[in-house]
Amino acid sequence: MGKVWSEAHKYELWCQVETLVLAAQAEAGTVPAETVDPVRNAKPPTPEAVAAVEAVTDHDVIAFLTAWADNTSPREAAAWVHYGMTSSDLLDTALALQLTEATDLLVAEATRLVAALREHGLAHRGTLRVGRTHGIHAEPDLWGHRVADFAFAMARSRDRLQRARDAVAVGKLSGPVGTYSNIDPAIEATVMAELGLRPADVATQVVFRDGIAEWVSAVAVAASVCEAIALEVRHGQRTEVRELAEPFRAGQKGSSSMPHKKNPIRSERICGLARVIRGYVTPVTEGMALWHERDISHSSVERIALPDAAIGLDYLLHLTTGLIEGLVVDPDRMLANLESTGGLIYTSSILLELVGSGMSREDAYALVQAAAMTTWQVGTPLLQTLRTEAAARGITLNDARLADVSRPERYVARLGGVFERLERLS
Repeated sequence: MGKVWSEAHKYELWCQVETLVLAAQAEAGTVPAETVDPVRNAKPPTPEAVAAVEAVTDHDVIAFLTAWADNTSPREAAAWVHYGMTSSDLLDTALALQLTEATDLLVAEATRLVAALREHGLAHRGTLRVGRTHGIHAEPDLWGHRVADFAFAMARSRDRLQRARDAVAVGKLSGPVGTYSNIDPAIEATVMAELGLRPADVATQVVFRDGIAEWVSAVAVAASVCEAIALEVRHGQRTEVRELAEPFRAGQKGSSSMPHKKNPIRSERICGLARVIRGYVTPVTEGMALWHERDISHSSVERIALPDAAIGLDYLLHLTTGLIEGLVVDPDRMLANLESTGGLIYTSSILLELVGSGMSREDAYALVQAAAMTTWQVGTPLLQTLRTEAAARGITLNDARLADVSRPERYVARLGGVFERLERLS
């Protein structure tokens, strides 16, 4: 990923675009045919050479063309390079190539994370844990169910990145303000096909930035899925919970002052960097609104934001995959936490059982809630407080039925379809 966004690779792509244009122009008879081979054989200029010229010209494309001409023999052949083009023809087309290359790497990394999540979720399709809403115990659940949610979210993010790749695989070779005044549209069609890009349906001086905005948004969504996974691990690793833990290798230290500490540092890093990536969505999207046929307020933003977003997500996908592959799961602790509230997590089924036995929903809710509040306060098991509360109200309960619906397995019995779909996920 670093190579994709390196200055050296950028100039290689610039040379590729310019050479293809020159060859197409020569084929059309617009430029001398004998100029093509000298230009094709000229080494791309080094970043240092371009920087030295740019220090004088204060224009990156002119500096590149000059430095590349210095590598061309005979140098006169370079006079036909960039013929009929404007700077953004080169910049936007090469940027499309960088974005597609970067996206291919991101899609591959995302696919690897999907596989890790799928395997982890299937391995824990029977691992009971308590589901939580608002951080409070809700109902019994399976750890594999929670992971399956992440797996499908990452698969959708990967597919979203693939669609965004198509959105940015667009270039232009239409000259100043996009009117083809000095270059034939057939040249654009020929070169874009050779580069694996689409010609813009219409362009001005630049390609409209909606595709790039779509791309950075897809990157931000994928980063946020990584954050959601990491946040679950952070909560699960809290001392009071202790259901999950990041891998902690031999020799690793958690604190300079407290030797007992094992902190979720990888997960916290993922959460922090996801914020950075999301922060690029607004400035990149604002590059859609430019003055008239163009200004370059988008350019300075994109030169920072697009490489950073791509490199950042590449790193997050790597971190998150390693997190899942090395994640320590404590099923016994999950079960202990599930049972720690004396059966409060079964109020939903108990409520429905009472309604099914003929009690009004209002009366059933009042009875179960009153018993639950007592269990919260004194710790007595829910079925016991429920019997006491019911007796006080002159209500007879079917203890066997209530005990039957207060089993965790009953709550997860219908999740088989989720894991069947997870098995097919790729």
